[in-house]
Amino acid sequence: MPDVRVRFAPSPTGFFHIGSARTALFNWLYARHCNGIFVLRIEDTDHERNTPEALRVLLEGMRWLGLDWDEGPEVGGDKGPYFQSQRSEIYKAAVQKLLDNGRAYEKDGAVFFRLEGERYREHDQYLGEEVEKVRAEPMIFEDAIRGRIERVVDRDFPIVRANGDPVFHLVNVVDDIEMGITHVIRGEDHLANTARHLELFYALGAKPPVFAHLPLILKDPAVGKGKMSKRDQGALIEEYQNRHFLAEAVRNFLCLLGWNPKDDREIMPIGEIIENFDFPGIQKGAARFDEAKLRHMNGHYLRELPVESYAWLARPILAGAGIIEEDADEDFLQKVLELCRPKLDLLENLGDYCGFFFTRDYPMDEKARAKVGKKADPSVLATELLAEVRAEGSKGSAGFELAIERAAEKNDRKSGAYRPLTRFAVTGSLSGPDLGAIIDLLGLEEVAARLEKLAAEKEEENS
Repeated sequence: MPDVRVRFAPSPTGFFHIGSARTALFNWLYARHCNGIFVLRIEDTDHERNTPEALRVLLEGMRWLGLDWDEGPEVGGDKGPYFQSQRSEIYKAAVQKLLDNGRAYEKDGAVFFRLEGERYREHDQYLGEEVEKVRAEPMIFEDAIRGRIERVVDRDFPIVRANGDPVFHLVNVVDDIEMGITHVIRGEDHLANTARHLELFYALGAKPPVFAHLPLILKDPAVGKGKMSKRDQGALIEEYQNRHFLAEAVRNFLCLLGWNPKDDREIMPIGEIIENFDFPGIQKGAARFDEAKLRHMNGHYLRELPVESYAWLARPILAGAGIIEEDADEDFLQKVLELCRPKLDLLENLGDYCGFFFTRDYPMDEKARAKVGKKADPSVLATELLAEVRAEGSKGSAGFELAIERAAEKNDRKSGAYRPLTRFAVTGSLSGPDLGAIIDLLGLEEVAARLEKLAAEKEEENS
């Protein structure tokens, strides 16, 4: 096999869609698996939508996912230019070659590719034989994922528009020839184009690449049915960047959208994925997007981080939300994060989950208040417990437990009445990390201050 050269050829429109990211990733994985070359080629001939800002979004999204390219924008290479807008002379030469050998003709200002005449398959790497084909007979090729494919091209098709712009089919094939692309790995939606592209490869006297068409990505069942589009929630890579997902988790998740390592593993280091990635592992059927699985994977990667790295990520998020000061104590922050992260899958939820550690001004869940109030008025319970907490000379959860037992005995209640009350007073909810660990971290003095705040509600009502 010749040295593997694959390409990702996006049109920068301002969005980096999940489907495009998966295509880029699978090309990158195959190149790395084969020690080949990954080419980034920019299809920027749509002058209205292809802006520098749109290119920035694309390149930043690829870098965020860790998809480095060996040739292309900002890297260079000896097969450039890597922008289609800079390759017009190359396309003109190819069109002229087709006109000269009778495989193209002009009509109404446009240039059409001619299907009539003999077509020889001496370069066919799959059938291994010379076959004469004529109009309306199927183009047969072996897709590396889907197997034998037959498609009919039943009419001549344009390769240059009347305004002089070359058509996608032409530039795609010419670029693949000129850049020595050996494998074209792209979405199933391009399958209908492949027969036309093979016609052009043969007409230009070039050996076609291996084609591999990836399965469609279907919407998350929670969103709807059908193919995922850029309008669907969660369809853009930029959304995951903005929501502080870990790039490693998103990349790992995308690897499994249509590929399976055959051993039911989901969490895999990228080195192992590269080692195992190949066409036989890619499924033919559609892949189902599942954000719940992505969130779960993100939580796993978060929990694997050293706490110092976790805090480095968390600090700007909490500071941006006004929950901590930018110079908040690092030791206390790390202790809070160590306590909270076992149950946290998303960094974007950090403020809601652990904000109470850093301020007394946190929201009080009214449903939680009502649940606590089934045993007794929360402010009354807080008043009863507060007296014992203040009287307790020791610190932390051990002293708190003693205070609960004394409050229960003095007020003829079960001790269980005070624990949910304390969680509500201290955190504003009835869920979260272990209550004893919260008390140990905050200290009884802070717990008393929060119980006092809740107890004061009764006094305000009576005043």
